[in-house]
Amino acid sequence: MPIRLHNSLTRSLAELQPRTPGQVTMYHCGPTVYSSPHIGNFRSFLFADVLRRFVEDQGYRVTQVMNVTDVGHLTLDDIEGGEDKMEAASRKTGKTAWDIAKQYEAEFHDCQHKLHVRLPHHMPRATDFIAQMGSIIDDLLQKGVAYQANGNVYFEVARFPGYGKLSGKVLDELESGARVAVNDEKKDPRDFALWKTDQKHQMQWDAPFRGGARGFPGWHIECSAMSMHYLGPQIDIHTGGEDNMFPHHECEIAQTEAHTGKQFVGIWMHARHLLVDGTKMSKSLGNFFTVADILGKGYSGLELRYALIRVQYRQALNFTLQGLDEARAAIGRVQQGRQRLVRFRDGLERAGSDDLATAVAAANEAFTAAMSEDLNVSEALAALSGLVNAGNRAQPSAVGAKSALAAFARFEDVLGCFGPEPKADATGDAPAELVALLPQRTAAKKAKDFATADRIRDQIAAAGWKIVDAPSGSRLEKA
Repeated sequence: MPIRLHNSLTRSLAELQPRTPGQVTMYHCGPTVYSSPHIGNFRSFLFADVLRRFVEDQGYRVTQVMNVTDVGHLTLDDIEGGEDKMEAASRKTGKTAWDIAKQYEAEFHDCQHKLHVRLPHHMPRATDFIAQMGSIIDDLLQKGVAYQANGNVYFEVARFPGYGKLSGKVLDELESGARVAVNDEKKDPRDFALWKTDQKHQMQWDAPFRGGARGFPGWHIECSAMSMHYLGPQIDIHTGGEDNMFPHHECEIAQTEAHTGKQFVGIWMHARHLLVDGTKMSKSLGNFFTVADILGKGYSGLELRYALIRVQYRQALNFTLQGLDEARAAIGRVQQGRQRLVRFRDGLERAGSDDLATAVAAANEAFTAAMSEDLNVSEALAALSGLVNAGNRAQPSAVGAKSALAAFARFEDVLGCFGPEPKADATGDAPAELVALLPQRTAAKKAKDFATADRIRDQIAAAGWKIVDAPSGSRLEKA
């Protein structure tokens, strides 16, 4: 089944046709490490993770690159103005920009681990690729599509007729936005910086191109240098949040294609913004959450991951704490269904004759169809839920249970939000004081003291567990 993905450049679905058969190259705009990662950031990062997982599930060999921006990203993205975000964080905290970068990059990697992200093959830092950026800048200067002014280097937008084709902004709109912050040294207000000079800037390098002044790179040139270093001049898929489309990705296209003379990206993909309680995240509204904030409320990384990927990436996703509770319940239901199948597979429950072959085939087919149509995770979760229902209704054979468990393992490999296959008996994970009540309840039932048996059952239920009576004995499971 072909994989069809929405290409932001053509505004239509496109079949994934990698330049090298069987191999897919992906570049994902990663974090700017000036503050703690928030849940809006991770909607985009988790979308990229699910994309990679599914493409690999379909038999492709993937090379995935995600950058770490530790210099050059300005605070006013839409007009490429303001202060470097690293410098701004340094000024507010009193720490050096280098220390800020180190602190928040480490926090980002910790969040990746807690949200069960499959690590990219390469996660380069911008500050390690100054020389490669210089080579591109030098070439653009030699070709006459970039120019120097007072030590700064700008890309001349008028020399690239395709500028604006990704975002759909017409030249008048681009010029109007750029004039918010007039810069007289530019030939055109829309021109964007490739290299900047500022004696107060902490992170500075000798110019890595001929005739340049000491300074630091612009944000956009960084991704072009890093993607080409690892993936070559043309890549199959490039992702980011919708806020990256302009100016960042628009500028990436212009400078890269002017440099190489080739189409830069096969398919551009952009995730929608995350809303919280129906509005845009804002510290002033009190609805701004970092990943650490959510985990600090007692939710797991799996529950947060589920809540952030449960809606297809191009659809609006409204994040709420109630949604996290629903994620917890959904994961619990899947894991309980898997645990029941484990017991049949391992001979701890009396096996039946249901081979579940039809249900497993239908779930796999529906899951693949949903994910192949622009990563429709909502429909994929519905297919998975259908298999949970079928498994719970069935009296499966050991072979049937094994087949269903293999399907669940596949779904987990793609979505990554349920956790490993559960053990046959969760009693060992229950608090010792609850486990100690089981033989007391058994003795009460044997003595026909049903009031005591019921009291013990209610006590266990109040603690979030339930008693499952089976031929092999009673056990506890999470309610």
